[in-house]
Amino acid sequence: MKVEIWSDVMCPFCYIGKRRFEQALAHFPHKEAITVEWKSFQLDPSMRSEPGKNINQYLAERKGWSLEQARQINRQVTETAASVGLHYDFDKAVVANSFDAHRFAHLAASHGLGDAAEEALFKAYFTEGKDVSDHPTLVQLGLEIGLELAEVKEALDGSAYAGEVFRDIREAESLGAKGVPFFVLDRKYAVSGAQPEDTFRKALEQAYAEWSLSNQEPLQNMADGAVCTPDGECK
Repeated sequence: MKVEIWSDVMCPFCYIGKRRFEQALAHFPHKEAITVEWKSFQLDPSMRSEPGKNINQYLAERKGWSLEQARQINRQVTETAASVGLHYDFDKAVVANSFDAHRFAHLAASHGLGDAAEEALFKAYFTEGKDVSDHPTLVQLGLEIGLELAEVKEALDGSAYAGEVFRDIREAESLGAKGVPFFVLDRKYAVSGAQPEDTFRKALEQAYAEWSLSNQEPLQNMADGAVCTPDGECK
């Protein structure tokens, strides 16, 4: 059964939602039957990368807050992240447009490394203070998760996977996503936001129960012979 997850590397609740979903999946008895596919979403496509400016400064300017107000709000998010074992450092988080990071993630997914790419991007942005719009940074992340140097450089230098990013964004809109993270289970059920682990577990259970029934293989009849039927006939 496929679970599709729309997210943006700039979204703090997407990383938290990833961890909570992973925790639910780890305790799900049929986890081997679940395939996860990451999808692109941009919270602010117009954002300009600004190395040297952290996200606290950006939010203060954009929202008209004081710098301390921005820090206080992000401290609350940091505490939520810590509850699932994540370390956020918003004073280091670099303002960056995420489009090329999404292209990079699609390249990784084409090699079966989509989840590894998402994890590397989230950690780079929220914990390590790396500029995820910077091509050398993305190349290094690619090497760390097992991609080939030349392929990553070629993809980033051109426009590879741009169409896939735009397609994902349009698809999210068509499915009614108002924000991210946005989880879609078997194209039947949607879970919006970084919900508690128990919510993800219940969603997995219900979606899987229906999926498994609709995907049962018909019995292969190995041989025919004399039988008796409920209407009393034996033949």
